[in-house]
Amino acid sequence: MNNDNANNIVTDVAIIGAGPSGAVAAALLRKAGRSVLVLERQHFPRFSIGESLLPQSMAYLEEAGMLQAVVEAGFQFKNGAHFVHRERSAAFDFRDKHSPGWGTTYQVERAAFDDLLIRCAMRDGADVRFGHTVRAMQTGDAPVLDVEDEAGVAYQVRARFVFDASGFGRVLPRLLNLEAPTRMPTRAAIFTHARDANPPGAYDRNKILVAVHPEHRDVWYWMIPLAGGRVSLGCVAEASFLDVPEDEREARLRALLRAEPTFAALIGDAPFLMPVRQIGGYAANVERLHGPGYVLLGNAGEFLDPVFSSGVTIALRSAHLAVQTLLRHLNGEAVDWLAAYDRPLRKGIDTFRAFVERWYTGQLQDIIFYPEQTPSICRMVSAVLAGYAWDESNPFVADPARRLDAIYELACAPAK
Repeated sequence: MNNDNANNIVTDVAIIGAGPSGAVAAALLRKAGRSVLVLERQHFPRFSIGESLLPQSMAYLEEAGMLQAVVEAGFQFKNGAHFVHRERSAAFDFRDKHSPGWGTTYQVERAAFDDLLIRCAMRDGADVRFGHTVRAMQTGDAPVLDVEDEAGVAYQVRARFVFDASGFGRVLPRLLNLEAPTRMPTRAAIFTHARDANPPGAYDRNKILVAVHPEHRDVWYWMIPLAGGRVSLGCVAEASFLDVPEDEREARLRALLRAEPTFAALIGDAPFLMPVRQIGGYAANVERLHGPGYVLLGNAGEFLDPVFSSGVTIALRSAHLAVQTLLRHLNGEAVDWLAAYDRPLRKGIDTFRAFVERWYTGQLQDIIFYPEQTPSICRMVSAVLAGYAWDESNPFVADPARRLDAIYELACAPAK
């Protein structure tokens, strides 16, 4: 990295955002000998939602040289997911799945997890600047970013390429008018952390717990066990279902938790450990995930829904694909970003989309809770839930919508 002068920085790759996709991309690029500047408007550690990882993500952490740090950090072990709806229950062990690869992972407090990853990237030589905001971008073969620090000092970054890893901040989609309509309805989430006072063995802390509202099948809850006797709790629904004034959020979430028998029994009146928060309108999309001199990673490009905890896995997959493609480009190859990055990444996103859409119609819920599941089909579904949404040897990845619809019609619909 070079400084032409105080107002002009030159680097191989500029990365907007220091979250998981930005950190993993920075580490991979440094391992390939490329100079990297990461620009993050916030200071770490900082709170973020998306605390339940999927096993597929472990391969990308390993590739980036971050696995040992993550394993030694003391996060809550995770090996699957447990679903409940009234008297129905189903558990998936991600170690028993169709696809090869990791079957376990962790459930993490994102403030600590994200800080750990970006510190690993800094250890590898990435220049990371916190409190620096990207104000504008000139696209092209030699893109230029206009940046401002917290003191109001403006400068420019000249890069050979730019990665937007800004997550829900969606910096380049906003600055370059890249936003496109999303097919996902407007939903919201209301959430907090609570003290887990349950005795050992009261429930399986190694699995995320997902419950469906007893009366509204398009409303669901999460409980994510975390290290240190904490749990992350939340409820997702159409935005209007959760629309209350800020000072009524705690009472609204408490009432929702009491309405679901499993959560009522496990949480009861356990104290909330932080103010109840709400996010909404998080589903997002763009027409293309790349353009002249830039590419969009993770949530900066497209975000579906939190129900299957796919966000971090998609983010890390995008970092892996983008770095592979960019290194070919920087080495002088003619690269088709649509074929090498956009379409392959969207394949997995579309797999998750098929699952998410059928979760909210109730079809996937009926498949999950079906009492006579075929073991091979169960392993195929488990693989997708574990994050292996790009493994096309799995029929539920190769043609997810048709396969899910066929299974539902054969097994579930006649039983109604």
